[in-house]
Amino acid sequence: MTFNVAFRTVFGLALMAAPAKESAADSMLREFSYPFEVHTVEFTSQKLPLAMAYLDILPEGAPNGSTVVLLHGKNFCAATWDKTIRALAAAGYRVVVPDQIGFCKSSKPEHYQYSFQQLAANTHALLAKIGVQKPIVMGHSTGGMLAFRYALMYPQDTKAIVAVNPIGLEDWKAKGVPMATVDELYQGELKTTAESIREYERKTYYAGEWKPDYDRWVNMLASMYTGQDGELFAWSQALTSDMIFCQPVVYEFGNIRVPTLLLIGEKDNTAIGKNRASPKVVQRIGNYKELGPETAKAIHGSILVTFADYGHAPQIQDPERFNAALLENLEALRKAN
Repeated sequence: MTFNVAFRTVFGLALMAAPAKESAADSMLREFSYPFEVHTVEFTSQKLPLAMAYLDILPEGAPNGSTVVLLHGKNFCAATWDKTIRALAAAGYRVVVPDQIGFCKSSKPEHYQYSFQQLAANTHALLAKIGVQKPIVMGHSTGGMLAFRYALMYPQDTKAIVAVNPIGLEDWKAKGVPMATVDELYQGELKTTAESIREYERKTYYAGEWKPDYDRWVNMLASMYTGQDGELFAWSQALTSDMIFCQPVVYEFGNIRVPTLLLIGEKDNTAIGKNRASPKVVQRIGNYKELGPETAKAIHGSILVTFADYGHAPQIQDPERFNAALLENLEALRKAN
């Protein structure tokens, strides 16, 4: 499989963290401040000129020689990795954090064949462009599903993978969740508001709890649905939702041959399409307390770390505890290699 992803570095913008506030309507997040300098590369993919934003943070003090690539989830961006980035850099890691095509500060093409293979290829080409060799690839949520695909496509170029509450640990369609067309998904995305995001995240991401710090990320996401290009963002979200539902990776876990660390908040109940499933189906999907051990068993030699009290985003819910567990186990993976 060949992908045309010839990159050209364009510019870097120094965007520093700002206080949490309602973000201006902007599907490209131009007015939303990231906590680190944002770089952008232009490239051609599927005959389209695209721009991909990314962060590239150098280690503090003595570098340990390893790079961690952080992959965001569908409702997240590079900026939401803020506290994890700081912990990794302080421990001597170089940290690279792309915004995937279709998300956040990167291009949102109206006509693009989204696949995890394509997103992995885009990421691999970016890393080659900026001189990153054999990184630790760490993904959260949809980014975890992408990290699995990356390891399957580029095992020789992957030191290890870390998956933080990854989705795709089950096949929702096979378990009874009905299909939805892209048009149906799009109509659903058009109804998204800050309040609907907040309520969904409270129940799913944060185990029924809410802290004011989370509002910054709600406002970030909600701002992309509003304004002149809000419909384009909703369309890209519909296309990527279809990609997630129709491209399961769970059947290939036995083929993963790189060291793997799973970090799982057990109160997570994320299941794509749950809102259109029957009550009987809902009861048997999205159970991360069961899915974590099942996945660890399926991926040879993987390490499973669980957080009994946390939901879908333990790295945001309790950064101190999460980062301590991450760094401890990353060091074990590095020594094993």
